[in-house]
Amino acid sequence: MFARIMIVSSFLLLSAAYVATASKTEKIPPRSPLSRFPYELGRWTGRDQPEFPADILNVLGVDEYLTRLYQSDRRYADLYIGYYQSQRQGDTIHSPLNCLPGAGWEPVSKDYLSIPVRDVGGDRAITVNRYLIRKGLDQQVVLYWYQSHGRVVANEYRSKMLMVYDAVRLNRTDAALVRVISPRLESSPDADAAANATAVDFVKAMFPLLDKYLPS
Repeated sequence: MFARIMIVSSFLLLSAAYVATASKTEKIPPRSPLSRFPYELGRWTGRDQPEFPADILNVLGVDEYLTRLYQSDRRYADLYIGYYQSQRQGDTIHSPLNCLPGAGWEPVSKDYLSIPVRDVGGDRAITVNRYLIRKGLDQQVVLYWYQSHGRVVANEYRSKMLMVYDAVRLNRTDAALVRVISPRLESSPDADAAANATAVDFVKAMFPLLDKYLPS
């Protein structure tokens, strides 16, 4: 009982501190705009996707976004990055799962995936969400995560808790959603594994560049 009281009290104090700093101007480190994200990533070549309609942008509440299709031989990776400079005024990151049913996609399976990557800090492994989704006969592998201040977080609720913590500690609530989709191109038993390998290969190619566009 005492432990529960302490947890609740700590959360209330943290929330109160967050509210107290809500009116302060956030100090975001300089970053490059997402429009300058490279079109060439090793063997991958990208092209811009059509811009989102105004009604979708209003729902997302995103400050800046990138939607681009990359190709390497017969492999494809759909990249979306949605950047939120501040989440204090109600514009918070939406989980991609909220959009799937409306677009006709339904989840088939869900798990977490560890991917070895390299960034400015050296080699490390990140944990991301992995979904297999289906619409009719089409299936796709979806990898996504929340990124803020150099952290990669798969769990949506943990991401929101860290947002409150960073608002108090750093006076910052900036964060981004990074999503990669790879379609299953064949109906063979190995098609899902091939789509998964494609998505992972693309994440490894693009991840080292994110620090320049998503400030640590």
